Amino acid sequence: MGYIRATDLTVEFPIYGTSGRSLKKTFMRAATGGVLAKDAGDRVVVRALDGISFEVREGERVGIVGHNGSGKTTLLRVIVGAYEPVSGEIKVRGRVASMLSISLGMEMEATGLENVYLRGSILGLRRQQIDALVPEIAEFAELGDYLYMPMRTYASGMAMRLAFAVSTSVSADVVVMDEWLSVGDESFSSKAQQRLRQMVDSAKILVLASHDASFIKANCNRVIQLDHGRVANT
Repeated sequence: MGYIRATDLTVEFPIYGTSGRSLKKTFMRAATGGVLAKDAGDRVVVRALDGISFEVREGERVGIVGHNGSGKTTLLRVIVGAYEPVSGEIKVRGRVASMLSISLGMEMEATGLENVYLRGSILGLRRQQIDALVPEIAEFAELGDYLYMPMRTYASGMAMRLAFAVSTSVSADVVVMDEWLSVGDESFSSKAQQRLRQMVDSAKILVLASHDASFIKANCNRVIQLDHGRVANT
């Protein structure tokens, strides 16, 4: 059974070159969200997540909401393993599909086909698994012979189509997204939206951050609201 379980999760980012006196010897809330504080080494830090706890169970579609800087994106990156908490823990059971940076790991000097393998390896796929997916990825991306050319020769939309095709080529238990993806021109976007919807619908858990309240209401059955790195309500 898939789940996400966070216990007293805290994430901090140090601010170098800032003295305690510049904070007037107090902890203040940053204008963009988060909390200015000091860590155990007396360094000034931004506390992006501040001791939050929650659990997401199989079947839940969770919307993460809050003001800019409330910790939404930081939380998503902790879930997918991009950030490590300074204290507390996060446990995720099930295969995770991160739709946060779908071009991560792709190289402009490598060919499109080489990038399929690069991106696939980041997704945790073995070479044999990628081999089996290449024909379907190539067909979906609609790159033709450009698949064998360096990605630096691509228009931006072509590179995005390839990244999207690879990132959505595998099924996942947990899908994590920061806003809903929109890829390519009108004709490609239509089939991309259908593919993304299929991926989300087949996942056991969806975690989606968005500023669009109506979109969250339409796609999620639960909301976690963040306020300055803390859970305001679940």
